[in-house]
Amino acid sequence: MSAGDRCMKDHKKNEELKNKYPKTDLVILAGGQARRMNGVNKLLQTFDDQMQLLKIYEKLKDQVEQIWVNSHRDAALYRQIVPHVRCYPDDDAGFLGPIMGMKSAWSHVESDYVLFVPCDVTYIPSKVISTLHESLCRDPQAMMSYVSINGTSLYPFCLMKREGCSVLEQHLAQNQLSLKKTLKELHAQVAYFRKHRLFFHSINSLDELQQYKQLNYLT
Repeated sequence: MSAGDRCMKDHKKNEELKNKYPKTDLVILAGGQARRMNGVNKLLQTFDDQMQLLKIYEKLKDQVEQIWVNSHRDAALYRQIVPHVRCYPDDDAGFLGPIMGMKSAWSHVESDYVLFVPCDVTYIPSKVISTLHESLCRDPQAMMSYVSINGTSLYPFCLMKREGCSVLEQHLAQNQLSLKKTLKELHAQVAYFRKHRLFFHSINSLDELQQYKQLNYLT
């Protein structure tokens, strides 16, 4: 099978998956300061063979309606790399974490479901959106489902319903910035995944990035 045939086959599979769940937008969370990365923009870094922005885009573009980047900088550069991407900053300045980036999304997206993906994630499961939707359906009250890989919960790597925005707003109004502390009120469900030899779920420092590259080289 040629590369072109494989691409067409993958596209068809993604379209079939996409038709099984409600319209969903993708938001890449890149609104942090990256202090432990000396302020570099993690979304523009290359962890593996591709820049993070392109890696996330290529993996999920055929499974979502619109792709957004939550960021306070480099919007023009993002659009040069991925022309159809749309950008928005946090509603309030101050780098209040992913909970603010997620709350801010609902003023911009048109879909009633959003897949949030942290910009520093290293591994994106192939059926992550459909699995998160399936997890969300377990509980009629659920407004969020999140990814757990090899037993580690990645709360900002999640699917959320529009109704969940009100919960985030309430916590922000109380200056409660921990996404983990919103889970009970969101009736959050867990989607479990496994990945062999996954040493870093995300990259939070230059030291971790160096270790991640070394481990990838050795394996």
